[in-house]
Amino acid sequence: MPKVLVPLAEGFEEIEAVSVIDVMRRAGIEVVLASLDERMNVRGAHGIEIQADRSIQGIDADDLDMIVLPGGWGGTKALAADERVQALLKAMDAKGKRIGAICAAPFALEAAGVLKEGYTCYPGIESEIKTGGFTPQNDVVTSGNVMTSRGPGTAICFGLAIVKQLVGREACEKLRNGLLAGYCADC
Repeated sequence: MPKVLVPLAEGFEEIEAVSVIDVMRRAGIEVVLASLDERMNVRGAHGIEIQADRSIQGIDADDLDMIVLPGGWGGTKALAADERVQALLKAMDAKGKRIGAICAAPFALEAAGVLKEGYTCYPGIESEIKTGGFTPQNDVVTSGNVMTSRGPGTAICFGLAIVKQLVGREACEKLRNGLLAGYCADC
């Protein structure tokens, strides 16, 4: 089964993290939650704490199929500033492995130099990004090995798009039907 890393930084957007993690786990994807330091409880932007599985220290891109960054401006800035996250993003990209980011998190991809031409993000964040091809009309955009999504309201669709990429169309459609998420077009 595919393995996905979700790094959690203080100030992450809870809806985006939990929804995407839940959808991936329902599809049988192994999801590893990693904190940026030794503290395993990470507080989100709205005060909800999530317990990480481990620290990001020592995680190797060779052991992963994908890395997915939740948004939230505080968390995104921390992900963009963290050398280990940035190194993982660069290594994943160099190996052609999948990278995902939702809401403000494409900013962290930009910092690593891995954001591709053709992306989406939370409205207004594109002004912080130099990479071209902002596509505001799409909830989920895939460009090469990079998948981006707009924000909290598109998190279920983003999770389903990840499932489609990693597990397949049939799993995506079955899950979409079970979640009553017919509004998500990407299955």
